[in-house]
Amino acid sequence: MNLKSSLLSGLVLVALACPAPGQELADNWHQWRGPNANGVSDTADPPISWSEDGNIKWKVSIDGQGTSTPIVWGNNVFVLTAIKTGDKDSSIPDANDQPKTNFFDIKRPNETRAFVVICLDRTTGKEIWRDTATTKIPHEGAHKDNDFASASPTTDGQRLYCWFGSAGLFCYSLDGQKIWQRDLGEIRVGSSLGEGCSPVLHDGKLVILRDHSGNGAIEVFDAKSGQTLWRKERDEDNAWATPLIVKHSGKTQVITAASDFVRSYDLNTGQIIWQCSGLTGNVTPCPVVDGDQVICMSGYQGYSAISIPLTETGDITASSQIRWKIAKGTPYIPSPLLYDGLLYFNQSNQSILRCLDSKTGETVFGPQRIGDLSNIYASPVGAAGRIYITGRGGTTLVLNRSKQFVSLATNQLKERFDASPAIAGKQLFLRGAKYLYCIQESSGSERQQE
Repeated sequence: MNLKSSLLSGLVLVALACPAPGQELADNWHQWRGPNANGVSDTADPPISWSEDGNIKWKVSIDGQGTSTPIVWGNNVFVLTAIKTGDKDSSIPDANDQPKTNFFDIKRPNETRAFVVICLDRTTGKEIWRDTATTKIPHEGAHKDNDFASASPTTDGQRLYCWFGSAGLFCYSLDGQKIWQRDLGEIRVGSSLGEGCSPVLHDGKLVILRDHSGNGAIEVFDAKSGQTLWRKERDEDNAWATPLIVKHSGKTQVITAASDFVRSYDLNTGQIIWQCSGLTGNVTPCPVVDGDQVICMSGYQGYSAISIPLTETGDITASSQIRWKIAKGTPYIPSPLLYDGLLYFNQSNQSILRCLDSKTGETVFGPQRIGDLSNIYASPVGAAGRIYITGRGGTTLVLNRSKQFVSLATNQLKERFDASPAIAGKQLFLRGAKYLYCIQESSGSERQQE
């Protein structure tokens, strides 16, 4: 893969960034899967119940397409989208005129997309700024349930990092000034399913992982300048699992989950610390860390979950060092939720829930069919002793965080939700196909809407 760069003038710890003065990282949702990269906020307390007519602080239309989770920093909410411009390349046939080239009959677009970064006011939902990072015609299509803005942004409270896959990597100031950008080249995802792995930030280093049907790679950048610090090729097929960064055993480990191996890289050098096989195909759930072990899952072409110690070196596949393994009921797309020793996850993309003891892998409850939810793409989140699970049909189930299945509320919105929720303070953010909702206990004021 050709690497091109264009520099403009000018991640536990688990992927922890340095918060800006006066702001605590725990109070924000600065990255995919939140402050601790496990889906939990230790400080948030969002509502239990809501509807289209109740506890909606604001609801704004987000033009274009995007399934990335919004992130929250201070009074800013950042969201990415890809917007059709109407400009077409006549040399590329319309989709109906292209031959079938893959199983899903995914065609190459011939219309330019604007890849857009939007900053909203957290209190009102009003747009503070937006910038078109770049415009281009995607070099290949994406699955109908994916899009061209599916990676969540991340921030260290000083700069904002936005990854649009083959359309480029972009760094902004929090007030919308583009600082640098990198073109990392185009990749070919098997069956044209689309890209989607989110960037991870730690100690001034930004990690980008690209596993696909060609020659994949993991690349680490200086977050301030955008310069490459190291890059390692990877021989993995399609995978979309966002890396996990954890400091353990004297090293900062970048843990990547994929079908051939789960690997731990030294963040500073790029050297492999340990590796372990055992997952199935198309790995999408991101790893979670619990003390001195990391838990990885996959749920396509079989089920697998494996708990791996962070203390080992070398290839530990099938060794006695593996803490526990299961081969049933694991998720395909959603990531698991690790909440104070309890590990929650759904089966495949179905509304069937399991809860395990994260230390032992023993079943706490489940399989449990969970109410009126349709298929699930969004990952569950947790706060204030509660768990929030959102289905594609607009239903969110709220549960007690407990060793029994205890439902507290079922909430319905008139939207399709593929993006995972974000939570901060008294608010829950749900990004749908058309709208971004800010859910907060009503104070009697009228809902604000754009």
